[in-house]
Amino acid sequence: MITVYGYPKTRTNRVTWMLEELGVDYKYHFVDLMKGEGLSKSYRAINPSGKVPSLADDDLILTESAAILTYLGDKYGAAPLLPKPGSALRGTHDQWLCFAISELEQPLWTIGKHKFALPKERRVVEVFETAAWEFQKALALLSAGLGNKDYILGADFSAADILIGHTLFWGMSFKQPIEQENLVAYINRLKNRPARLSAIEKEEQAATSQ
Repeated sequence: MITVYGYPKTRTNRVTWMLEELGVDYKYHFVDLMKGEGLSKSYRAINPSGKVPSLADDDLILTESAAILTYLGDKYGAAPLLPKPGSALRGTHDQWLCFAISELEQPLWTIGKHKFALPKERRVVEVFETAAWEFQKALALLSAGLGNKDYILGADFSAADILIGHTLFWGMSFKQPIEQENLVAYINRLKNRPARLSAIEKEEQAATSQ
């Protein structure tokens, strides 16, 4: 049985969304970050950073959301959710997966760190304007790459859309404007996917059952 260690409204949703798309059974282990459980000795034995998500599959433990998505897709899925390793489409898929982490998410996490994640004495509010500018630059690149396609690889939804979509929802929660018409339409296609809604519901249930 797969176990997902997570907390609602975090990167954990990328993993649960992927599992719901795959139709794979899993156990959700709620890590109460607000009570400091991420920094506990028991959880740091799983993820030394104290962050979520983490995934356990038999003896394997993974801690980076992009790596978890590709692992799950390779083991439990098939194209088009995750293209075949070594194919041209897989190369393009992984390019966008890396873009989501390195370009699209990075300025949002900068904002997050300097709003709430870093110790107060390490926060620098002056970075907010630059981070917002960086996010807009990444949005322009994403919009150009998406073009008139339904999803980032074309007509078919893939794991890269989970990572990109989750990051766009994160940007919206941070009140960053997303004005490109194709990105707005893309967000609307993603937000009501049954697998995403089911993942959110299960995460909330896990949190309220504590």
